[in-house]
Formats: sequence, structure tokens, C-alpha cells
Amino acid sequence: MAERVVEVISIYPKVHEYCRDYAAEDEPADFTAEVCQADIDFERERSAREDICEGRAVTEYPDDYLEELAVYRKIAEKMPYYDTVLFHGSVIAMDGQGFLFTAKSGTGKSTHTRLWRECFGERAVMVNDDKPLLRITKSGVIAYGTPYNGKHGLGCNMSVPLRGLCILTRGAGNRIAPVARSEVYSMLLQQVYRPADPAGMARTLSLVDRLAENTGLYRLACNMDKEAAEVAYNGMKG
Repeated sequence: MAERVVEVISIYPKVHEYCRDYAAEDEPADFTAEVCQADIDFERERSAREDICEGRAVTEYPDDYLEELAVYRKIAEKMPYYDTVLFHGSVIAMDGQGFLFTAKSGTGKSTHTRLWRECFGERAVMVNDDKPLLRITKSGVIAYGTPYNGKHGLGCNMSVPLRGLCILTRGAGNRIAPVARSEVYSMLLQQVYRPADPAGMARTLSLVDRLAENTGLYRLACNMDKEAAEVAYNGMKG
């Protein structure tokens, strides 16, 4: 994932099946993600807290599903040391360029990228619909698909240079405009995975700064008409 080979040592086999499209044969690992029962228990407690905070009934997830989350968390903790961060958003590729949409939960990221696929057909390819990895280089930002691509499983094992990052809001009409880093920086921090260890967190903050400097930043007020996709693309493609 994101040009890094990760050795996964798990309790259950399901995580290996989940990541089968990303299997690397006979390649040395850059690092290891090893899960124990305490990691699974942590994911269960965290999920329960989120349900309670959102006013939902607590969902009882099986251990093998929670292990999938634990593995990705361990990967996300290591990735900043390779100039890469996990970002909560939906990435779609158009004509070889990537466009990342992010917003507060429930705003309609996945719905918006579906409009792109309906509007542009085969030109629009889903890279990842939930938790892509972003590698921040000196020449720009590259978005990568991962197995963790949302409840609809939309995405593939590919990479694309990131042309624009857009904050979605709901609106009666469709309107997009560039924004300054100061206007969206807090949202970027909310949507990036923030490691638990201080060194990893410091690297992540530096990477978010570079992400904001090397990517076009936009805000889109949109409805659920296909026109929203056209407005977004024309506003960000340059």
C-alpha cells in the first residue's frame, strides 16, 4: 500500500482475504503490523464510544472484523515515517488526475462521487471511497487506493496525482471556489489520521502543512443534481 510492503501478522485469516488485491509476493517488508487481542478489544471499545456519542445503539462486531480495523490503524501509525497519511475522504480519478472530497460525516461524499461516475461515465474511476492514503512528495501529492474503501467497497489498487482537495457543504445550488489554507486547515486536521505517538503526530502535522501547500484547496456548496459534478470538475481541473 502506498508503495510500501507491510507484513501483517494476525490472529484471524479474514484480514488477509480482505487485503488480497494488495498482496505482495516475495518482497521484503518495510515494516510489520502485528495484532494481539488487546488491539481488537481497543477497537471494540472505540466503536462503542462512537455509537454512544452519535446516539446509536452499540453494534457488536465480531473479532475478525475488528482486527481488520486494528491492522489499518497500525499501518496508519507507521505511514507518516514514509511521508504518507491516511485521510478520511472519497478520491475519484478523471483523465489521470485525482480529486479528493471530504466533509463531516453524513454530508454526502460518496453520493457526490457517484454523481461524477453518472455524469462522466468510464472517464471517472473510483480510487478509494473512504480512507485513501496520501503520499506527500516534493513534487506533489499522490493518492492511493487501499482495501479500506468504505461500506460499498468502491475503489481499486491504483495511484493518481492529486489535483484538488475539496470540502463539501450542502446547498440549494452548485458553487465552487478556491479557499485559503487558513479557511480549511482545521478540517484537514480533523480528517487526517492522527497517530498516538508524539513523534508520529509531529510528522503528521508537518505533512498536513505540505499537503495544503501542494494541493489546490476548494469549497463546494452542492445539491444532488448531476450538475454538481460538472461544476466541481470544471472548478478544480485548472
